Amino acid sequence: MQEAYCRIATLDTVDHIDCGHAYFFSIARNLLLRKLKRQQVVPFEAISEIESFRDTQTPSPEEQVSNRLAYERVMALIAALPERCRRIVELRKIEGWSQKEIAAHMGMSEKAVEKQVWVGVRAIREGWSASEKSTGIAVPVGGRKVGIL
Repeated sequence: MQEAYCRIATLDTVDHIDCGHAYFFSIARNLLLRKLKRQQVVPFEAISEIESFRDTQTPSPEEQVSNRLAYERVMALIAALPERCRRIVELRKIEGWSQKEIAAHMGMSEKAVEKQVWVGVRAIREGWSASEKSTGIAVPVGGRKVGIL
């Protein structure tokens, strides 16, 4: 533990660290692996357990890429919606506005806003399903298939 703290203390800058606890645990894991690998007799289970450890709060690089691809795919589907429908879906689902706020902002009834959100979400779901069928690839996010909006 002290060695891990010393490693962090000797850094010139910490600007590159996005998640402090994950960075600390990766340093500790690497120091422990280095120590175990230098020993003459090392139980194989100890190394496999350490190498399989992963901070559950930090997504793996694969999950980050998958999440980014899914995000870009959904944003492309939203961009393909008709202008009014797209704007209403963005305000409701992305910016978190209430139907009442959207109706007042756009000068329409709440029922019309509700209908446009429904139409938009349905189009996004159908577009998502169609792209999965055409590519044959279901994009998993966080170990599960993405639920759209």
